[in-house]
Amino acid sequence: MSASALADTVSLMGRSFVRLTEAEVCAAILQEIDGARRGWVLTANLDILRRWVNQPEFRDLTQSVNVCVADGAPVVWASRLQGTPVPERVTGADLVTSLSAGAARKGHSIFLLGGAPGTATKAAELLQQSYPGLQIAGTNCPEFGFEKSAQALAGIREQLLATQPAIVFVALGSPKQEQLIKQMMVDLPSTWWLGIGASFSFLSGEIQRAPKWMQGVGLEWLHRLVQEPRRLFKRYLLDDLPFLLRLLSNTLVARFVQHSKSN
Repeated sequence: MSASALADTVSLMGRSFVRLTEAEVCAAILQEIDGARRGWVLTANLDILRRWVNQPEFRDLTQSVNVCVADGAPVVWASRLQGTPVPERVTGADLVTSLSAGAARKGHSIFLLGGAPGTATKAAELLQQSYPGLQIAGTNCPEFGFEKSAQALAGIREQLLATQPAIVFVALGSPKQEQLIKQMMVDLPSTWWLGIGASFSFLSGEIQRAPKWMQGVGLEWLHRLVQEPRRLFKRYLLDDLPFLLRLLSNTLVARFVQHSKSN
């Protein structure tokens, strides 16, 4: 897999997504790491795409992203409806395991940053059990409000500089994880960064991930909503659902326009 494959993208509402499978994304990232080149992966579900479209400050924050993957099923649907399909959904939760497997094979180290208290440590232990030889550079679960503390941020930076991980998984939720990545990545010129939301909680079993069949038909959001209704109701139903309708209508218009031009 050539790293140039990362340049094969499709645009949805102005945001570029790579047209690669999960395995191809991992292969390209590992090749970039072999070449000591830094990168940033944005795992864009519907909510992140909504904020990228609607919030100029979030677009500015993530302008340095090298790779954007279609984390959400609605994003995959929209790409197909537009006539420019991405091959499959590529989630942050899945990339944690597949990239860790690749890192173990190649001798690259990973760092687990964020998550609910204890989940990063437990996730690291489970990953090492699954992928013998995996090097854990470190774990860190910053306290609530750390982003407002210069001392806490300096401590994170010092730990990362001391360990020089090849890959940093940042599980702080969006946009906090993107804000931290942008602050830290400048000091680590050959590290790859991924914002992965609640993935440590999935790995550790603190939050149960949806069964494969629900993931396959795009109902993982419903499984999450049932588990955390108070936290996710507004995001899923009041914010994301209207944007989903806008996304699908936009992609239909884009397909019609493209069809008209070709004729």
